[in-house]
Amino acid sequence: MTPSTLHVVDHPLLLHKLTILRDKNTSTKDFRELVGEIGMLLTYEATRDLPLTEKEVETPLCKTTAPTLKGKKFAVVPILRAGLGLVEGVLRMVPSARVGHIGLYRDEETLEPVTYFCKLPKDIDQREALIVDPMLATGGSAAAAISFLKQYGCRQIKLMVLLAAPEGVRRVQEEHPDVEIYCGAVDDHLNEHGYIVPGLGDAGDRIFGTK
Repeated sequence: MTPSTLHVVDHPLLLHKLTILRDKNTSTKDFRELVGEIGMLLTYEATRDLPLTEKEVETPLCKTTAPTLKGKKFAVVPILRAGLGLVEGVLRMVPSARVGHIGLYRDEETLEPVTYFCKLPKDIDQREALIVDPMLATGGSAAAAISFLKQYGCRQIKLMVLLAAPEGVRRVQEEHPDVEIYCGAVDDHLNEHGYIVPGLGDAGDRIFGTK
């Protein structure tokens, strides 16, 4: 793994919430809310380099100049369906962000991604894109999503996940060395079924209560 593109956000609050997510007894309601909260905390770090400018404001005491976002265009792109669980947290931090969607599913035999849907903002080539998905397991879906954005002309891309496996991190770094990865933790390995260990199970099923 290339440390320069991997950012593990080990904030105590995030780690605490992540531990609750791992617990198999956490309810669907609590799981869904925690995914959104962790999404906010990760977004805080993933947007740390957004450019600033200054504007004049008048406080109750006087006029002053203060920093404000430079107006850089920003988009969040969840990988369907599990990535939807992170969108609300991102939008709470960046309310003006546009939202695109990429639909991928994993072939159970090859473990490779298959695309079934892609809808992006028309000006995605002018925006910084934050691809979100709870899990970076084999890295196939994330690498494919990044490739799609690049095909549409997007050149400023980051990937944000709750948990990552070393195998997935390596694949994204090898195929897209220009993409920064933000995550809450890098777990031990993938099992024979392609699931992250110790992980937290199937994030999509736990977010939407479908299993």
